[in-house]
Amino acid sequence: MKGNILKVNAVAITLLASFSSYAQKSYPEPEKMHPGMSEFWLPQPDIVTPGNIETNSAPSDATVLFDGKDLSAWESVKTKGPAEWTVSNGVFTVNKQHGDIQTKRKFEDFQLHIEWRVPSGITGEGQARGNGGIYLQGKYELQVLDSYGNETYSNGQAGSIYKQSRPLVNAMRPPGEWNVYDIIYTAPTFKGDGTYRTPPRVTVIHNGIVVQNNTTIIGTTEYIGFPRVEKHGPGPVVLQSHGDPSEPVSFRNIWIREL
Repeated sequence: MKGNILKVNAVAITLLASFSSYAQKSYPEPEKMHPGMSEFWLPQPDIVTPGNIETNSAPSDATVLFDGKDLSAWESVKTKGPAEWTVSNGVFTVNKQHGDIQTKRKFEDFQLHIEWRVPSGITGEGQARGNGGIYLQGKYELQVLDSYGNETYSNGQAGSIYKQSRPLVNAMRPPGEWNVYDIIYTAPTFKGDGTYRTPPRVTVIHNGIVVQNNTTIIGTTEYIGFPRVEKHGPGPVVLQSHGDPSEPVSFRNIWIREL
């Protein structure tokens, strides 16, 4: 027993001596930080010239989808022929007899700028008052509606992701005035079984006010029933020709930037 105690004491003395030698030994201090240690210069961001607010011009890297002249960037959803909505004085207006129109190009992640107006003499109420929609990738509807003093179900008013997410606030301008949507959209990715790996997400700024803040879109936006997940690739921007009896919606100054 006494021998074991002596052995333990010897080990303890050896460890203490080792720690003591480390404690007495000096080591270099960490190098002093300076600003340049956390700076990087490459790659430099590409230069994009902003659009001119006075002339409603688009950023230099944007694709202009409507420049006030024609609908050459669009086609009929039904026939895939020309988009036969009415163009006049730098504005185009829904022609309900010819149905929805869509961009000829297809997109994934993007920034979309679009301006829309319901006429000053608009009639009707609820959903039957300037109803329309902007479909992201042809699947997910951002609602267009005259929500100025016009109540309806909140996840169906202007700025809503239709039947899914109500707008954070009602930012509508009165009929006859132009509304502006700035939309930042992230396309979904899919697993092999067709379910979302990452769902679509969208931020919407309505007349300078955030109404959807990185909102998760949970599936297609259905009029009847609930959202469905449909595996898809790039898709067009679709403008809806709604069947309500009120006066049609007009659009102008549309451009998109792929992200």
